[in-house]
Amino acid sequence: VQLQASGGGLVQAGGSLSVSCAASGRTLSRHTMGWFRQAPGKVREFVASIRWSGDRSYAEFVTGRFTISRDNAKNTVSLQMNSLKPEDTAVYYCAAGNTSPLHYYGVDYWGKGTLVTVSS
Repeated sequence: VQLQASGGGLVQAGGSLSVSCAASGRTLSRHTMGWFRQAPGKVREFVASIRWSGDRSYAEFVTGRFTISRDNAKNTVSLQMNSLKPEDTAVYYCAAGNTSPLHYYGVDYWGKGTLVTVSS
């Protein structure tokens, strides 16, 4: 299974950005899919996940600003990020696993990550 993330980039504080992830190799329609992020010098942390049923979970620091969605038919998961802050700057990693919400040690598949930079 390969997870290919895309859509990262540079945005000003207060702006919006969307990142997407496409899975290939097998269908992940029954997996929980989601996003983690890792800022320079920090540990990788959970951001959001969505079960195959559509149930969503969010880290407290993004609740109300980020929205996760998935398309089971297309094997994709997306993260819409609004009201971005400089502290949201990180590499965002797509992930899939069998826990909900996704837990770092429960991830079966990781994507390579896409960089999101929020300037102040």
